[in-house]
Amino acid sequence: MSSCSTCASKDTCSTKEQGCGTQNVSLKVMPKYGEVKNIIGVISGKGGVGKSTVTGLIATQLAKKGYKVGVLDGDITGPSMPRFFGINNKRAEMLPIDENNFKFKPVESNLGVKVMSMNLLTPVEDQPVIWRGPVITGVLNQMYTDTDWGELDYLLIDMPPGTGDIALTVMQSFPLKEMIIVSTPQDMVSMIVKKVVIMAEKMDVKVRGVVENMSYITCDSCDHKIRVFSKKSAEEHAEYLGLPLLAELPINLDLTEALEEGKAEEYAKEDPLYSLVFEGLY
Repeated sequence: MSSCSTCASKDTCSTKEQGCGTQNVSLKVMPKYGEVKNIIGVISGKGGVGKSTVTGLIATQLAKKGYKVGVLDGDITGPSMPRFFGINNKRAEMLPIDENNFKFKPVESNLGVKVMSMNLLTPVEDQPVIWRGPVITGVLNQMYTDTDWGELDYLLIDMPPGTGDIALTVMQSFPLKEMIIVSTPQDMVSMIVKKVVIMAEKMDVKVRGVVENMSYITCDSCDHKIRVFSKKSAEEHAEYLGLPLLAELPINLDLTEALEEGKAEEYAKEDPLYSLVFEGLY
């Protein structure tokens, strides 16, 4: 008979024969302040695929529909969510509760999305965070539990790429409703992203589907879709991952320019493409 001492975390058991390998909801970590109805993880196996951009796009569309939305920037060493929402010059507040405790007050975007990121806690946004894994995991937990989220319909967690400490912590310890995978149309990327899909399956975490980013560019003259990175369709890449295709997003220079100007949220709110591709997601 196996022992629970063999578990990677106290949140899961060690063998499927004894009902193990499934998440124990009673041991999940909950935010201390406010109420969060749904927690959605956004992840990819590889960096540079636009995962943070997709997180921002989804958050914007949810807020546009009238939902109360929060975003936790789980990429502690490479945070970028403040840039998307144009709040990178603002800072989160640390509000005292008593002599020994405090809570974070997140920064709100123009649409009212509550954002908590490591870049909102450092004096300047380009200050590096040079920490080892256990410290990073502890900081993520504190940002999640000690932030005053208020009443949220959705909390999106923008996770770092890969299957490391942060992904393991979120999948094991946070009460995830489901995860959304972000990929790009290249076989090598799909192979790396597949690792995250398999990890989620092993952790018994539901994956809603895949968003293929940078799928094509549109010809200015004829509106024809030109596939830059692969001759395969988005559906073919999704089939390889074994996931439903949730959205197919183009390379969009206007969105890139809006990101650089800190106006991506406003652009995403007005561009009908993003309302269309994410319609019915939530």
